[in-house]
Amino acid sequence: MTITVGDTLPSATLVKVTPDGPDQVDTHAFFAGRTVALFAVPGAFTPTCSAKHLPGFVEKREELKAKGVDEIACTSVNDAFVLAAWAKSADADGVTMLADGNGDFAEALGLAMDGSKFGMGKRSQRYTMLVEDGVVKQLHVEAPGEFKVSSAEYLLGEL
Repeated sequence: MTITVGDTLPSATLVKVTPDGPDQVDTHAFFAGRTVALFAVPGAFTPTCSAKHLPGFVEKREELKAKGVDEIACTSVNDAFVLAAWAKSADADGVTMLADGNGDFAEALGLAMDGSKFGMGKRSQRYTMLVEDGVVKQLHVEAPGEFKVSSAEYLLGEL
């Protein structure tokens, strides 16, 4: 079953890289008590993700925060080191990278996809959600091959 507006995010453990190394992030603790713009990409360093999705959130970071977003986070079925390298190469300061290395979070959300025909295995669908205190307030899932409703610009227009 796919998560919907009004649902509480499932419990999962994601990973982010800190100056001290990998750090486990509990979804319930991470999203508690604040508003987070979460976006998911099929893969770090992939064309649309690198050219449009991540840069859009970097570019619109201050506008999103001015509209009440406390944190911007990106998740992908990649390991934390790949996401850290991608953030560095994209100058994505201000975007928290949350690795879903095994795709467990994507599966729990009902938003996993099979990218096997592209040699990518299990991945996350492309989406953006606005989460307030762990509850999904907005959810925008892209149709396969599209990049419209999951953009930072689209989310900003919905706030």
